[in-house]
Amino acid sequence: MLTGLRNPLELLVATILAAQCTDVRVNVVTKTLFCKYRRAQDYVAAPRGQLEEDIRTCGFFRQKAKSIVNTCARILEEYGGVVPDSLEALTTLPGVGRKTANVLLGECFEVEGVVVDTHVKRLSERLGFTKHDDPAKIERDLMKIAPRDTWALFSHCLVFHGRATCVARRPKCAECVVSDLCPFPTSRLEPR
Repeated sequence: MLTGLRNPLELLVATILAAQCTDVRVNVVTKTLFCKYRRAQDYVAAPRGQLEEDIRTCGFFRQKAKSIVNTCARILEEYGGVVPDSLEALTTLPGVGRKTANVLLGECFEVEGVVVDTHVKRLSERLGFTKHDDPAKIERDLMKIAPRDTWALFSHCLVFHGRATCVARRPKCAECVVSDLCPFPTSRLEPR
């Protein structure tokens, strides 16, 4: 879980950094990063090499630095330095897809949305909530089965369950609180 975030820009940057990186690592990096870079202008004005060095341990640092700078430049040019508050506007920003946009909308702007990350995708398929593998289609399927005012919480529950119990390689079906509802064949999990 990302911690210590004070505003939409910090959450946006942290979410970009979180791609293919653990939340623990992102929290370590952003602790000093957010003291150094406080506004979109700070990221745009920073020498690219310095920003890359500041985020290096998050992996894919060159691409992430490029996305952060381009996103911040777009926020400055199109939105007066303020992170936009709609799915349509957020998904036009470089490095921002539906997942990141829904995270921002739910956490910063109190707009309910379903966040489809790797855990949500995997569990939605295993639990029979969807037959799709496209995140946008999974999002729509999940919106149909969960009440609107629980979409963000529903996503969080699936993520936590996917991390703690229904892990990718070796689900802990014996410990699962929804195993009696789960169509995932436990016979596949037995060693051969």
